[in-house]
Amino acid sequence: MAKGFCPRHGGGHACSCAMGNLFRFIEPVLLLMLRDKGHSYGYELSEHLDEYALTDAQIEPAALYRTLRTLKENGHVTSSWDTENPGPARRVYSLTKLGELHLQEWSEVMTRLAGTMKAFTVRVQKSSVDAGGPLLR
Repeated sequence: MAKGFCPRHGGGHACSCAMGNLFRFIEPVLLLMLRDKGHSYGYELSEHLDEYALTDAQIEPAALYRTLRTLKENGHVTSSWDTENPGPARRVYSLTKLGELHLQEWSEVMTRLAGTMKAFTVRVQKSSVDAGGPLLR
């Protein structure tokens, strides 16, 4: 999004909220959160997404729960019902050994992606300077 007004972040800076189909990396974020927390339920995870998010784009609750369901189907997380605490039962998610390995795979992919993204931004900045335009910050 060009520097302008963002409904979530206000104006004056570029953010990724309105950049179309920008991948939000929900899966690795949830895997890391579960590794750090040990176990958690969906609402608690959603409350702390901003601390782990990799982009400015808001992660919708439906996407969070859909991703948790996929991670469970693939054996990366387990879930059980917490019925011991007051209130309605809550589904509690935990990372499996396979999930830990999958998080490491994501780390490798993202390391490569970070390198290609850095090369991209350097190339854009160089062409902007060569053209006499402003340097992106």
